[in-house]
Amino acid sequence: MGKKVKKEESPPKDVFDPLLIESKTPATVVLMLSSPENEVLAKACDALYKFASKGDENKVILLGLGALEHLYKLLSHEDSLVRRNAVMVFGIMASNHDVKKLLSELDVTNLLISQLAPEEDVVTHEFATLCLAHMAVEYTTKVKIFEQGGLEPLIRLLGSPDPDVKKNSLECIHLLVQDFQNRAAVRELNVIPPLLGLLESEYPVIQLLALQTLEVISRDRETRILLGQNKALDCLLNILENNELSDLHIETLAVLGNCLEDVHTLQQIQLTGGLKKLLSFLEFSTVPDIQKNAAKAITKAAYDSEIRKILHWEEVEKFLLSLLDANNDGVKVAASQAISAMCENIDSKCVLGLQGIPQLVRLLSSDNEEVKESVVTALTNLTTASPKNASVVAKAKGIKPLMKTLNAQRDGAISNAIAVLTNLSLQEPFRSSIQSHGIMNALVGPLRSTNSQVQSKAAFAVAAFGCDADARTELRNVGGLGPLVELLHSKNEEVRRNACWAVMVCGSEEQTAVELCRLGALDILEEINLSTKHKNKFSEAALEKLLDNYLSQKYSRMGYLSPSNIITNGFYDCGQVKHGGKFLSLEELSKQELTDRRAIIFINAKPQENVVVEKVQDASPPVSRKASREKFVRKGKGKKEEEKPKEVIQVTPTVQEEINLENSHWLPPPDFILMDYINNASRVILPLTTTREQIVALAQFVADKMGGSVEREQLHNFCWELDMSAIEFELKSNIVPIGKIKKGTFYHRALLFKVIADRIGIGCSLVRGKYNRAWNEVHLVEHSPKGLLLPPQAYIVDLMFEPGCLLKQGTAKADRYKFI
Repeated sequence: MGKKVKKEESPPKDVFDPLLIESKTPATVVLMLSSPENEVLAKACDALYKFASKGDENKVILLGLGALEHLYKLLSHEDSLVRRNAVMVFGIMASNHDVKKLLSELDVTNLLISQLAPEEDVVTHEFATLCLAHMAVEYTTKVKIFEQGGLEPLIRLLGSPDPDVKKNSLECIHLLVQDFQNRAAVRELNVIPPLLGLLESEYPVIQLLALQTLEVISRDRETRILLGQNKALDCLLNILENNELSDLHIETLAVLGNCLEDVHTLQQIQLTGGLKKLLSFLEFSTVPDIQKNAAKAITKAAYDSEIRKILHWEEVEKFLLSLLDANNDGVKVAASQAISAMCENIDSKCVLGLQGIPQLVRLLSSDNEEVKESVVTALTNLTTASPKNASVVAKAKGIKPLMKTLNAQRDGAISNAIAVLTNLSLQEPFRSSIQSHGIMNALVGPLRSTNSQVQSKAAFAVAAFGCDADARTELRNVGGLGPLVELLHSKNEEVRRNACWAVMVCGSEEQTAVELCRLGALDILEEINLSTKHKNKFSEAALEKLLDNYLSQKYSRMGYLSPSNIITNGFYDCGQVKHGGKFLSLEELSKQELTDRRAIIFINAKPQENVVVEKVQDASPPVSRKASREKFVRKGKGKKEEEKPKEVIQVTPTVQEEINLENSHWLPPPDFILMDYINNASRVILPLTTTREQIVALAQFVADKMGGSVEREQLHNFCWELDMSAIEFELKSNIVPIGKIKKGTFYHRALLFKVIADRIGIGCSLVRGKYNRAWNEVHLVEHSPKGLLLPPQAYIVDLMFEPGCLLKQGTAKADRYKFI
């Protein structure tokens, strides 16, 4: 018998033989992510990781193939190798913006945070933290990481033995603490010790990230206290003293700069000698970024008064002044800003002013606009409330470069240059010097600026320099009043207030007040004062000042002139102007044709120079242009003073500056009859011993010149209108000199009384009533029998019915005279 052969057993029918698949298309590999086999999944993820690592285009391809959706499911896979490889793909792909967007929509943060568990391997930690670091750029992801408890494992991983895990965790924390909520959270999780430990890392990138994170969290005072408790300040100073770590000095200074903002921390540094070390290091450093950041840190810290004192004790001014000589414009800017901040300390202000102003003045010539702005800002702070420093600026020849700075490109430079010049103007010699450089002309541009700060400073400067008559004339001649008046419309309260102030100052003389009124300042001020929101003390004062220096308009608008409102040559009464009506100048009125309306009464008791007058007995020269040409013949400059009429003798006390009639286009002729009135009245009335006697005598004098007394019952027969019409027809003009009137009614007599009274020093007011009524009010002090001085009593002067009779204000007789 032959031998039996053993038959081989075949494999089970349901078992598939191992198959090696080689794929060259990412789409096939993405399909493999749906495989139930762990080995296939792990290899597919590994292949996708390698593909995605080759470039951003490959990441976009995988995104388009839907790989992320499959990988998302694998993050919670039971097999650790599959999870690890899936996390690796996420980590490498998350640098792409579109990928990050989709990851945020898939809400992968919770799954990624779960991969940070201690039992996961280092590679999983590395790529999970890398993915979170990429995603933490977005604010919504920061919120999710915080809410899902991601901070605690990230801080724990700062102690990982793997440098990549440390770096990624640190980068993620650095991004997270940009939000104040996370800063408080990491402080509670005791992040400072591990961060300080990382400063000793052998990897510069980790040291740098640790310092950057410390800089962000040290912005909070609570963290600065913890830094002091953990002796972080000594650690930071050691880094500065180590030249081998010079690449970390800038970030180290940033952390120390934050610490300087806390008084307690700064005192700790000072007590240990650390502050002196720090300033010594800064003084000898030539690195622009270090110098710049140091100056910025001082600027921030100097906002606290106690810190300013400490910095002054450590002579920080010496360091700041040395920075002004740096070759870097950024350093100069930062140093100037720090000087501005330190000026709040009076002692520092003195030191910086005496030693630093000459350097700052030289820097005004810089071509860098930012340098120019920061320098002039420092000069503003140095000279504010410091006449001594203002003198140093002037002695350093700073006025000329400051004037040039008014043409700078930056609004901040312009506004601060104006502020410095304004500070200098408080001293008379410097104000005159600045004015000689044409300050008012230079301010016209800033007045037209669209920047409210520039507008405000410019208006304030006009108020400061406008106290000088030459400056007001310059402003008027260069067209600066127009833009100043426009600023009264400003919606900015400070601009509006300063503009009102400037108008008030410039309106202190008649010529400028007239021009301001012509430009509409009066109407705008009235509108402002009607608003409880916009009205201010300066708007009220400006309105009052304009009216007080343009009495013709005041009397027309208000119907009242006070005893302090002295009528001067050039005054005219054109009647009550209706609300909203335009008030015309005397020259504009002179161009009008003869009408049957009320005559304009004007005052001019001043002879024209270089004019020969054919004086007619008891008659004034005509007012119209044609008549003026017939009556007046101009002569050369050789006309002697003695040839002027002898009647023109100034007998009145000095009054406010009169309108410069000689410079106007139209010259109203002098009223020689009025001159005679004034001289005769002064000769007769001034010798009288009491004010009452003078008032009575003047009233009788005025009544005598205006047609005498009139019986009350015959008032309707006193035809003064016909007399006025005859004068207007004779003069071919609506403008009538008051001396020409021989038959005057209430308002003519009251005006003449006020004019003469003002010239001879009798105080009285002029009040306009209704129906052509006007009257004068005087105040007299009566002596009681016991010799006690009683309060002055107000009286109305009767100029019509019983000339010289004084009617006590408030009585029926006085009211009847006023036709009330």
